[in-house]
Amino acid sequence: MMADNMANVSQAGKAQTILIVGDSISAAYGIQRQLSWSHLLGVKLTQEKMFYQVINASISGDTTINGLNRFKPLLDKYQPEIVIIELGGNDGLRGLSTRQMKRNLKQMVELSQQRNAKVLLAGMKIPPNYGKRYTQAFYQVYTDISVEHSVELIPFLLQGIGGVAELMQDDGIHPNEKAQPIILDIVWKKLQLML
Repeated sequence: MMADNMANVSQAGKAQTILIVGDSISAAYGIQRQLSWSHLLGVKLTQEKMFYQVINASISGDTTINGLNRFKPLLDKYQPEIVIIELGGNDGLRGLSTRQMKRNLKQMVELSQQRNAKVLLAGMKIPPNYGKRYTQAFYQVYTDISVEHSVELIPFLLQGIGGVAELMQDDGIHPNEKAQPIILDIVWKKLQLML
């Protein structure tokens, strides 16, 4: 686990917690942690004098079932006010069932809401070579959950980044360090409405 903004705790006495549960996109895969969007979020909150600690519980390679399996203990431990869920990309890349993916994400949202935590759901897209029916069903999962559970949605976390060579690592899948401030801006536009 990475506590990206622990300095806020001493400033505020008892800072509120933002919990990020994601995969490699949020786990700083292939880049230095202090350059990641999640770390930059902690810096931004400090600059804005908003007293939150950012707990980044993202693990590279996680699918939604992995995230769900470790989700309740994370809620118990950190008792977050806000949960950012950034999962599903690995489900899509592995061609896993979108119905199961939806059930897993839905359970995570429901568990959060049962604890009175606000949820920000970060949507993802997968390459078109997976076929039109699957790619559309995959993308629709995020919209459906957002509507059904009244949670804030980032339609596509890598909007304007995916497919742009200078913003991606050599694997063409993971954003590089230049992309991280852009991801932060995308997250911040939705997150600031929840703070």
